[in-house]
Amino acid sequence: MTVTPKRRRPKRPRLSLNVMIPNMLTLLALCSGLTAIRFAYEGRWEPACLAIFAAAVLDALDGRIARLLKGTSKFGAELDSLSDILSFGVAPGMMLYFWSLESIGRVGWILVLVYAMACALRLARFNTAAEDPDPPAWAANFFAGVPAPMAAGLVLLPMVISFNLIPDIMRRPEVVSVFVLVVSFLMVSNIPTYSFKKVKLRPSLILPLMVVVGLIIASLLSVPWVTLSAILATYIALIPLAIRSHGAISQGDKPLDLFSLNTEEDGE
Repeated sequence: MTVTPKRRRPKRPRLSLNVMIPNMLTLLALCSGLTAIRFAYEGRWEPACLAIFAAAVLDALDGRIARLLKGTSKFGAELDSLSDILSFGVAPGMMLYFWSLESIGRVGWILVLVYAMACALRLARFNTAAEDPDPPAWAANFFAGVPAPMAAGLVLLPMVISFNLIPDIMRRPEVVSVFVLVVSFLMVSNIPTYSFKKVKLRPSLILPLMVVVGLIIASLLSVPWVTLSAILATYIALIPLAIRSHGAISQGDKPLDLFSLNTEEDGE
């Protein structure tokens, strides 16, 4: 009688800690988005906004840290998209509904649905474009439409402004409705916006930029809502410049010399 030797199960590959760190940041961003909804339900508007902006910072860090630690993965990319739709699509819409849009009933809820759907469509398009093996030359420097984290900031701009200026006007549902519709359109549009991922600065600009960043941080600590309003307003002002630079790159001309943009095909 022959005894058949038992087959050993193949060992599963161990995951590196580098893969887990970016995913942990993504989960923290998701928790921040959920916490913003709770704060909004309780009428605590300033902590709710801070939770959304914290989610945006974590969202900006997780991808960069993943690339730095060489911990990028398909799982992380999918988790990031799920976190984004909640933190930047659902949470801001719910905040605005509790804050202002609830007063106009079903119309206000429809606006919340429109914004959430626009965010979902924008993220789906972004994920599809990221799988393109031969992206266009401008893809290294521009987004098509406003990215979801920035859209969350823009749609919450009336609330942010109301913390310091004209609270009664900014809270009117017609004002909030205009912001929701415009930002929803910007997300799903093909309007080019700066990505800032591969901007290269001249050495002479590094020290002045560090001073500016220091001033921004000091302003955020002293007058956070005024500073955030100014940052969001500056982003809006940059959209026409991004359209102009994108047009120049598409036509093979020299782009507007605001940033040292990368115009090579391979992205480096």
